[in-house]
Amino acid sequence: MKGTPETNRTRGRIFLIRHARPLVSKKGYFSRAAASSYISDYDAAEVEQFVMEHEAIPYQEVRQVYCSTLVRSQLTARQIFGEEVELIVRHEFREFERRIFSLPLLRLPIRLWLVSARVLWMMGLNSKGIETFRQAKQRAREAASFLAQQAEHNPTVVLVAHGLLNNFIRWYLQDLGWKPVIQEGSGFLSVTMLEKK
Repeated sequence: MKGTPETNRTRGRIFLIRHARPLVSKKGYFSRAAASSYISDYDAAEVEQFVMEHEAIPYQEVRQVYCSTLVRSQLTARQIFGEEVELIVRHEFREFERRIFSLPLLRLPIRLWLVSARVLWMMGLNSKGIETFRQAKQRAREAASFLAQQAEHNPTVVLVAHGLLNNFIRWYLQDLGWKPVIQEGSGFLSVTMLEKK
């Protein structure tokens, strides 16, 4: 509206969506080797079928969607937005890497393996051969800056990616002046929407 102060006008919206549930079993107890195989299987898995009709997403306006190089991100984007939308796949939108630590004689639930591996990684004790936590945070910061730049030219920017990465991107977008309007957590298909005035 003419005469509306710049401070009251929405300059853009960024949607961060987590992928759907991958089709990989978590049941039972896992050896170290089986836990490592689980991560590989998870990264290669297809996702469950779903119908998503989120009232905040302007589906008709979305012409392109950013995704990670991991298949679960791309398959989820296709199910949400259909075949006509252009998927833009970029490496910086990959989930933070995980590495199973060496406890060869134990069999544990996969969740315990994954949480322990993530905590040790964040402490700098479990990053041999993979991206460090510091490097991952820098990648998320750069990803947030990239999305913010895209929003300068596109009123609706959509990323379908991963739980932990999306959280860090949200934090860095907030540092850039973006305000969360919708925050649904980190569950499968959760939606975060940020706006900038």
